[in-house]
Amino acid sequence: MRRPLLALPAAALALALLAGCGGGSDATTDDGTDAGQSAADGAADRAVDTIQGEVTIPADPQRIVVLNSALTGFFYALDVPVVGSVPLNTESTDFPPFWADEAAADGTEIVPWSNDGFDLEAILLMEPDLIVAGGQGFPGMQAIEAYDQLSEIAPTVIVDQALPDWHVQLDYIAGDVLDRPDDAQALEDAYAARAAEVRDAITVPETPVAYLLMLPDLRPFSIPEDSALPQALAELGFEPQPILAENPHFERMGSGDSFEMSTEQVGQAITAPTVFVLGFQSEVISAAELGEDPTYGDLPAYQNDQAYDLPYWAHRADYQTALELLDYIEAEFG
Repeated sequence: MRRPLLALPAAALALALLAGCGGGSDATTDDGTDAGQSAADGAADRAVDTIQGEVTIPADPQRIVVLNSALTGFFYALDVPVVGSVPLNTESTDFPPFWADEAAADGTEIVPWSNDGFDLEAILLMEPDLIVAGGQGFPGMQAIEAYDQLSEIAPTVIVDQALPDWHVQLDYIAGDVLDRPDDAQALEDAYAARAAEVRDAITVPETPVAYLLMLPDLRPFSIPEDSALPQALAELGFEPQPILAENPHFERMGSGDSFEMSTEQVGQAITAPTVFVLGFQSEVISAAELGEDPTYGDLPAYQNDQAYDLPYWAHRADYQTALELLDYIEAEFG
């Protein structure tokens, strides 16, 4: 078995780089010049501001490894190949379906990943010239912990988990990291046009709406009204219930896009006439099944027969899943 991140110290990693990658200071180009000096003399490298400080990266990286699947889709949307990516979570063995075909076409490899961290040796063997990591959730936290070791392998850009939604993430990745702001704007324009079509085609149920985010053990969470998913659907007419504003004692979890409730608090806080039910990182339970529990079945939304399913991937959407969510909403409410 390959070793997780904590088992490969920076010194050993540096030795492995010198021994295995052939990219040391003595490497030469075809014309006999020093490869490192050639890169330095050219205008190839660019400085990017990150939460870890300024990072110098290649202007046109050719071997990108991405350590959060919620970020990988941006590169495929921009038609930028990825040599390696982690899957959706530590239990997944496949890439998300929204860009799995592109990954197969590019020969993208799965980066082994566990609760102990990323497999640094596997990343090293992929010979990346740029690592992009961070973002929301568990992989973002692990990337920050492993930043020094990742930086020994290749220039590493940590995407700030505080970036609130895919719009800002796309702007950062396309504009700052890849220096392609015009391509980001083209994607934004395409999304805006599609969202306008959907908004005109649907009938929105009674608002406001609340969100029930269910964990596999059926612990109830909700999604703050100012986070990405409620704001995306608000643009289509689904005004969110201001649950955090009404209940300031609830505390945001992790990167701020969820908060936990007790079952007793559910009945007190979820007062909206419409509710969306979705699972955390997997399909956990349907809205209909959840309503069989009186804790939820007695909610106003269930009494109004306005409890609806949302796919789990809507919670932390990238560009592809944001477009897919528009299709889903149109099919449900059109």
